[in-house]
Amino acid sequence: MRAVADIEKEILALNEEQRARLAVSILDSLPGVLADEDKGIAEALRRDAELDADSESALSVERLDDLVRDRRG
Repeated sequence: MRAVADIEKEILALNEEQRARLAVSILDSLPGVLADEDKGIAEALRRDAELDADSESALSVERLDDLVRDRRG
């Protein structure tokens, strides 16, 4: 069996479209280990309940923009 480094070298020599198709094929072959069974519904409901309990904790889009702008300097 060839070393992974050799295979990687050949893959990186492919053009962008070929690499993209290969990447999709490889990702499709993997199990969905990172997928939520409920597609994130439980987290969304938890966050919604949190905002209902304390609406002061919410940030407006404008405030978020200000925070990002300040952080970038």
